[in-house]
Amino acid sequence: MSRNQEQRHVYYDHDIGVEAYQLSGVVQKFPNHFHDFYVIGFIEGGRRHLWCKGREYDLSAGDLVLFNPRDNHFCAPIGEELLDYRAVNIRPEVMLGAAREITGRDCAPRFAQNVVRRSEAAAAVGEVYDAILADAPRLQKEEAFFCLLEQVLREYAAPFESPAPPEPDGQIQKLCAYMEQHYAENISLETLLSMTSFGKTYLLRSFAKQLGVSPYRYLQTIRIDKAKKLLEQGVEPIEAADRTGFSDQSHFTNFFKSFIGLTPKQYQRIFTDGPLPAAPCQEGAEHEE
Repeated sequence: MSRNQEQRHVYYDHDIGVEAYQLSGVVQKFPNHFHDFYVIGFIEGGRRHLWCKGREYDLSAGDLVLFNPRDNHFCAPIGEELLDYRAVNIRPEVMLGAAREITGRDCAPRFAQNVVRRSEAAAAVGEVYDAILADAPRLQKEEAFFCLLEQVLREYAAPFESPAPPEPDGQIQKLCAYMEQHYAENISLETLLSMTSFGKTYLLRSFAKQLGVSPYRYLQTIRIDKAKKLLEQGVEPIEAADRTGFSDQSHFTNFFKSFIGLTPKQYQRIFTDGPLPAAPCQEGAEHEE
């Protein structure tokens, strides 16, 4: 597939509350960021170099990727190879409810590893994606979804008794809380410094070490997540940009596409156009107003 045939598809299924996500023929790099949802995805074609939580991986066809909420990661093509990738994105409340049904434990699961080589679960991801794409009967979608989660949780989830990853220290948590409350404001490094006993260099280094992203990248990721929620509610992209602290819509669109792989309008259509799939996006075929 040539680059001018690049396609990006995202569908939201209201029956099971899951996003089905596909990239085909994509060479785009994705910056260091995180999500507030779980990701179960696999490489269909092409190779990628992935950085996740301080570790590096070379990914190829058949490899499974598993991201917990807030797992920071970024990736780039190897040798300019075009990426074919499919995934399901699962919000924490949906995962918690499904995991409770599967395990009998009222506890959010955590993936113990981020990459699984040549995993058989890749086929199960494809079955969920295909069922959503075909707008299959609800029972078929639910069955495919629960079969996928049962397999992934059984094979790759950390034991519930295992210790949780260490939390950031109190001062870093305070900075995170501030940015999550004041994300629409023009936050400065001086503002953040005033809430800690750190110097500038130490603050930047300590924040990145404990969170995996810089303070600015953390803020932009929070803004994108807030903007997604506004777009899902039908708020116009230009208003979403203004309400989440972006200087203008062009700046917002560039950041949104670099993080999500879609423009804000393309993302919004999966929620506002009803249950039918959004049209595929071809590179250069759509421009934001």
